[in-house]
Amino acid sequence: MYRVWDFVTSYSILLISGALMALVWANIDPHSYHDLVEFVLVDDFFIGHAHYDEHGHVHRTLTLHYLVNDLLMALFFAIAAKEVWEAIILRNGSLRGRKAATPLFATAGGMFGPIAVYLGLAALLGSETYDAVQRGWAIPTATDIAFSYLIGRMVFGAGHPAVRFLLLLAIADDAAGLIILAIFYPTGELAPEWLLLSLGASVGVYVLFNWLPRKLDRDHQLRPKSTWVREKLSFWPYAVAGALSWYGFQESGLHPALGLLPVVPAIPHADRAFGFFSEAEKYLHDLLNQIEHMLKYPVEVVLFFFGLLNAGVEFAAISAPTWLVLAGLLIGKPFGVLLFGWVAAHPMRLGLPSGMKTSDLFVIGCVAAIGFTVSLFIASVAFDGSVVLEGVSVQAAAKMGALFSFGAAVVAIIAGRLLRVEKQHV
Repeated sequence: MYRVWDFVTSYSILLISGALMALVWANIDPHSYHDLVEFVLVDDFFIGHAHYDEHGHVHRTLTLHYLVNDLLMALFFAIAAKEVWEAIILRNGSLRGRKAATPLFATAGGMFGPIAVYLGLAALLGSETYDAVQRGWAIPTATDIAFSYLIGRMVFGAGHPAVRFLLLLAIADDAAGLIILAIFYPTGELAPEWLLLSLGASVGVYVLFNWLPRKLDRDHQLRPKSTWVREKLSFWPYAVAGALSWYGFQESGLHPALGLLPVVPAIPHADRAFGFFSEAEKYLHDLLNQIEHMLKYPVEVVLFFFGLLNAGVEFAAISAPTWLVLAGLLIGKPFGVLLFGWVAAHPMRLGLPSGMKTSDLFVIGCVAAIGFTVSLFIASVAFDGSVVLEGVSVQAAAKMGALFSFGAAVVAIIAGRLLRVEKQHV
C-alpha cells in the first residue's frame, strides 16, 4: 500500500500555494514582492550572500531569500539524499543490481536529451541567445519526484511496472541533480580546503556516535552503549555535525543547500528500506528515519516559502528561455528516455520489467518532464538578475519554463491514451 496522496499533500500543496501566491503578487505589485524576497534580516553576518570589498574582505548579508534557498532548503535536499543513499547502500536498495540497469540508462537519456535540445535550440537562435542561456543547461534535466509519481499512477495505474520504473528513474535523477548542483553551480570563489570541515564533521560524528558504540557493544546482546547514545543524545550530535558541514560548504563556494549531504551517510540507518512512498516506512525506528519524520512538517513550511520566494515571475518575462526549458523537458525528456531505454533493453539485452512495453518508455519520459521544484531551484542558482536577454531577465524567463512544466502532465495523459497504455490497478 502506498501513501501517495499523503506525500503529495505533505510536500506539494504548500509548495504550490506559495508558488501561486508569488505569481499573483509579482504580477500585481512586483516592487513589494521583490522587496520581500531581498529583505535583509542581518547585515554583516557570518552567513549570507558574500560581497567583497576592495581589499578582498568578505562581507555577508543574510536575506530572507538566502535563509530559505541556501540554509533551510538544505533540509529538503537532505531528505532527498536519504532516499538516494538507502537506494544505493542497502541490500534491497532500488538502485542496486541488474534490476536498476535499464532505469539508470533511461535516466541518463532523460538528462542528455533535455541538454541536447536546450543547447541545440539555443544555438539555432543565435550566439546572443546561446551566450545568455547556456548556463541554464541543467534546468530541464530535473524531475519532480512527487508530482511525476502521482501522474504516473494516474496514467499507468498503481499496479503497472512502469510506475516502479518511473520511481527508480526519479530517484536516480535526484542523485544526478545533486551532483550537478555541487559541481557546476558553485556560489562563490572555490575554497575546497573548507570541505575538510564537512568531511571531518561527517567522519567524526560517525566514528564517535555510530561506529564506536557498536564496537563497544560487540559482546553485549543488550547493546547498552548504543542504547545510551540513541536515548540520551538522539539526533543532536548529527545536528551539530550538519551545522559544521553546512558552514564548510558555504565557505568552500559550493552551494550550501547541499551542505547536509556528507552527514546523511553517517547517521545510523535500518538494514532495509520499503521505498519512498511506502506506508511501512513509518514503522522503521532507526535514527535516520526518525530524523526524516521529524523534518516532515518543517520541510513543508520551507517548501511553502521556497515557492513564495522563487516563483514570483511576471508574465511579461515569458521569452526564449521559457520555451527552451519547456522544449528540453517536453521533447528532450521523452525521446531521451525512449532512446536510451530502448538501447539498454534491446541491443544491450538488459530487458524491461515484465508487463512493460517499449512504448511505455516514451510515456514515462513525458511524466518525468514535470521539473517544477528542482528545475525552479536550478534556475535560481544558474542565473542572477543581471543576465538579460532582449530586455527580459533570463532567470525569470527560465523559472516560468519550470512552472509551465506542469503541462507535461497533460502531455503524458494524452500520450498514454494514444499509445494505448493498459492501466493496472493491482
